[in-house]
Amino acid sequence: MKRHLRTVLRTAGAALFTAVAVAASTLVGATPASAAPAGLPGMDVSSWQGNVNWQAAWNNGARFAYVKATEGTGYTSPYFAQQYNGSYNVGMIRGSYHFALPDRSSGAVQADYFVNHGGGWSKDGKTLPGALDIEYNPYGATCYGLSQASMRSWIASFVNQYYARTGRWATIYTTTDWWNTCTGNTSQFAANNPLWIARYSSSVGTLPAGWGTYSFWQWADSGVFPGDQNVWNGTIDRLKVLACNGNC
Repeated sequence: MKRHLRTVLRTAGAALFTAVAVAASTLVGATPASAAPAGLPGMDVSSWQGNVNWQAAWNNGARFAYVKATEGTGYTSPYFAQQYNGSYNVGMIRGSYHFALPDRSSGAVQADYFVNHGGGWSKDGKTLPGALDIEYNPYGATCYGLSQASMRSWIASFVNQYYARTGRWATIYTTTDWWNTCTGNTSQFAANNPLWIARYSSSVGTLPAGWGTYSFWQWADSGVFPGDQNVWNGTIDRLKVLACNGNC
């Protein structure tokens, strides 16, 4: 699987929109699924979606959401509060995510920035562990100029610091192709970090090493909900267990 549509569009100009969208569909590696996979429906959003109509998303069946909070150490989403609080207020289980820029600063520094700007966690039954969005570089070299060993160290620095700050292991969002290319398909994070896999296809395909299954699957870039379309690989009760880190 190649870079997914969210990353491609981050750097695409409006005049190139159609060509980039077609290319992105090809790069993902398969035709997007025509119907949602089995699982609990949900979504993820960023500033691209602006103010979201959360009641409409809830009415259409979304039961969880991941919301972009930060990128690197210099960006916070201007729509974070509306999206993060709005999803919570309609009853969704929600979490925040951080877009990693491993060539800008250390994993620990970016984890701190994330926690300090919306990436925290509380045991309220409606807050998911924060997610690390680690994927194709929209601004330059695919692996941010890091070797596979250095990338593994960077990810470890982030998730370990996030755990130290919140008591939770971060969800890792990635693609199998990027993970293979940039980490050497390491299995070192599978024991602790839930996997959020991106693949626009009717099947989830091969997962990164160590993960026998996925927790979340981003299966399309558009659909019935604003933003990207996702499923949780389980029931609402099991999602609450993840949110609570056990029982609330």
